[in-house]
Amino acid sequence: MKVSLVIMAAGLGSRYGGSKQLDGIGPNKEILMEYSIYDALRAGFNKVVFIIKPEMEQMMRELVGDYLSRRTAADGSPVEVAYAFQDFSSVPDFYQIPAERTKPFGTVHALLCAGKVVHEPCCVINADDYYGIDAFHTIYQELISLPEDGKGTMVGYLLKNTASLHGTVSRGVCSVENGKLQTVKEALKIQLYEDGTLRDLAEDRELDPETVVSMNFWGFAPGIFPRLQAYFENFLRNEAGDNIKAECLLPVMVDGEMKAGRLEVSVLKSADRWFGMTYREDREQVAEELRKLHAAGLYPKTLRM
Repeated sequence: MKVSLVIMAAGLGSRYGGSKQLDGIGPNKEILMEYSIYDALRAGFNKVVFIIKPEMEQMMRELVGDYLSRRTAADGSPVEVAYAFQDFSSVPDFYQIPAERTKPFGTVHALLCAGKVVHEPCCVINADDYYGIDAFHTIYQELISLPEDGKGTMVGYLLKNTASLHGTVSRGVCSVENGKLQTVKEALKIQLYEDGTLRDLAEDRELDPETVVSMNFWGFAPGIFPRLQAYFENFLRNEAGDNIKAECLLPVMVDGEMKAGRLEVSVLKSADRWFGMTYREDREQVAEELRKLHAAGLYPKTLRM
């Protein structure tokens, strides 16, 4: 059975001060997405799709894609590698893109751009996050039995383990009941303080550190793509306007589809700790965490085997 890992890698990481997706952070200069790929392949995934800007293709092939295409998946098949391009060519003709806009339209737009190459259950992740070994095993088992339409899944993480002392972060704050996602709401300015407290500065409220949040670790059947198309077109018609920073976000889309009764999402728990680099000051801590994982034998000396 084909199951794909879809990596959203078109962003430049503006708050980080450079392309954090391509920062060699591991002991042997591994980039963060290589850990996700390695963990996904040993969990059972056998296809990897990179969502990138068109001008990134040659670089991505040289950095990851070419050696990955020579790898063998856990089922013995060659790893399939595909590329999807997130740019304005995928925007419907009815929408006039503002002249000043330079960035694409967010994570719904990103996944929608992969629709031409993803025809199987898929896990969708950020390129610049570390999700953990167990998380990929957990979501793979859910994906291989996921119905074609009307169902989705996600791995949830605790808010206290996903914030940064070096600035605000945005997170999809979730409410969960009996293992099912009830609501997800984007909190765009969450600040962690030295004493461990967390505040949503945009709404001036304190947040429970044990709150489950979405880190864009979603699982969908291919039936999600017509829904993505309809949602994105509605966003362009009714919300985007001439706002050059308007983004169409997966957590917001999932919340809307659940409220409309068109989608049910299971929330999976992982024994692993998420970490990532939102700000350049986060780099040293992430590098140390990865060094410990290698030293403990959870990863080989090099991931490029």
